[in-house]
Amino acid sequence: MRKLWRWFWLIVGIVAIALGLTGNYFYNVAIVPGQKSFIKKTKPLRKSDPLYAGKLWYQNVAKETWHITAAHSKLKLVANYIPAAHTTQKTALVIHGFNGNKSEMGAYAAMFHQMGYNVLVPDLRGQGDSQGNVVGFGWLDRLDDLKWVNKIIAENGSHSQIVMFGISMGASSVVMASGENVPAQVKAMVVDSPFTTADAEISHQAKALYGLPRWPLVPVTSLVTKLRAGYSFKEADGLKAVRRNKTPIFFIAGLKDTFVPYKMSEQLYHATKAPKAIWFVPKAKHVMAFSKQPQVYPLRVQQFLAKYVH
Repeated sequence: MRKLWRWFWLIVGIVAIALGLTGNYFYNVAIVPGQKSFIKKTKPLRKSDPLYAGKLWYQNVAKETWHITAAHSKLKLVANYIPAAHTTQKTALVIHGFNGNKSEMGAYAAMFHQMGYNVLVPDLRGQGDSQGNVVGFGWLDRLDDLKWVNKIIAENGSHSQIVMFGISMGASSVVMASGENVPAQVKAMVVDSPFTTADAEISHQAKALYGLPRWPLVPVTSLVTKLRAGYSFKEADGLKAVRRNKTPIFFIAGLKDTFVPYKMSEQLYHATKAPKAIWFVPKAKHVMAFSKQPQVYPLRVQQFLAKYVH
């Protein structure tokens, strides 16, 4: 009998160690910043790029550097601020995606600038020039986003009219922020390719990239993330947040997106009771809607915003 118990506890110990190692491995894949094999490196700018003009403008335009301290942290976060050509109360907060940085948001920044907005483009915690050693997966970032909103109000005045815009994880951070106490100065949100929850997205990636089931990989990695980064995948829930949302919100998704399936945008759209719109872009892969529709994309965004930002 004692031998059986010894074998039992030996097996339990081996399984626990294996799960711990697996959880830490995938924590490093998903949560620790750095180059990822499943994320394409940014290509050198070419004239053949349909968004070439906007990206080139962002590279060359004069920028101010703004700073805040991250929410519930001492981390210093960095952003580029570009004032509009003419004085305005309108400002767009333009937020990059997973493993990205502000320099990748040039075309979107140019789009809003051409619409007459001031533009603020931050690096999320742990990415670009901002401090940090973990990726917030939208959840930690949502409160940082709102601190940037308050920074805009402090700098530009209480009459500011602010649009929160994001792609991919940046879009998810906006969705998650929508369930918080959003300042009245935020008049609208535009989210391109957001995921519903961190749990759902990481489960999707586990299957798509590694052919692995959700259990036990995702719960174990979530536990490791809770212990090491301070949040769990279940907490990072855009669906719960958007149900509380009262801010007008425009969803954009590519019908060929296999990284964050367009169905997630559809779920979020149906979950919110706020004024809303959704646009599915045929043949567009993940966050490629603007590249696929470089003329139509700004028009669709502007048409939505015209109802709420004046």
